[in-house]
Amino acid sequence: MERRGGSAVRRWGAALTASTAVVAVALPTATAGAADGPAGINAKGAYLLDSKAGQLWGKEADTERPMASTTKIMTAVVVLDDHAGELDRQVTIQQSYRDYVARTQASTADLRTGDKLTVRQLLYGLMLPSGCDAAYALADTFGTGDTETDRTESFIARMNEKARELGLHHTRFDSFDGNSSHGGNVASPRDLAVLSRHALGNRTFAEVVRSVRSEQKAKNVNRLYTWYNTNKLLGSYDGVIGVKTGSTSSAGPCLVFAAKRSGREVVGVVLNDRTSRFPDAARMLDYAFRTRTALKLRRLPASAHED
Repeated sequence: MERRGGSAVRRWGAALTASTAVVAVALPTATAGAADGPAGINAKGAYLLDSKAGQLWGKEADTERPMASTTKIMTAVVVLDDHAGELDRQVTIQQSYRDYVARTQASTADLRTGDKLTVRQLLYGLMLPSGCDAAYALADTFGTGDTETDRTESFIARMNEKARELGLHHTRFDSFDGNSSHGGNVASPRDLAVLSRHALGNRTFAEVVRSVRSEQKAKNVNRLYTWYNTNKLLGSYDGVIGVKTGSTSSAGPCLVFAAKRSGREVVGVVLNDRTSRFPDAARMLDYAFRTRTALKLRRLPASAHED
């Protein structure tokens, strides 16, 4: 969860206890392969893409909407596409990254000032607990300029350049993490699916987003970070391999998801799904794979936030 009505942010600690509890979610029994698409999808915008065959179904597929922390998919893509040889580079966590999270009441990986983590480790902090502090660290590291403001702004500019390179005509970024102060951080469901298909082609990205849990030790101090993936479809729906949650008051709950079965990869998006983003995602996957699933969602540890 990024900003959400001024509520306190629950931080990810270094010693969270894993939970294997699940919560049952009833799915409708509508025919999975209905010609007009999956039934009962509550999201304002949605899209379903077969990675090889193309579009399977869409709902306001090209309408631009706020995308919340699904923005971080592009944050990761810029790092991985432009700086693939620097994944073992060590980054020192600055107090300004923590101050930013506190000031904006944003989701956090609870990075500690002075700790050194590699770029690869920061990608886990970015994508699993949706750490806006990790996003700040990456933007500050790979942006150009004399100040943090200059560097983060140049990184955002590169995110927009990358969107144009990938043909994402309904995507614009004004932040590195989805916390938009001007309402200019938007994407269409179709664009997010295409972006995610591209991202999943990167082995490191695919490894990160399919991880339910990750432990990462700081390089200079005896501190272990334990992060859990806020995407509850992971470990709950057979074949799911990612991708990213997001939620703000303006964007509503969002989800980019992907699953693979029998060598076939499907990517889906729901934007502004106020009541049932995970069940809706499961319905869409059932439609794509012509099946029915009794979904039991993985439950996050009690101390974790919901993104």
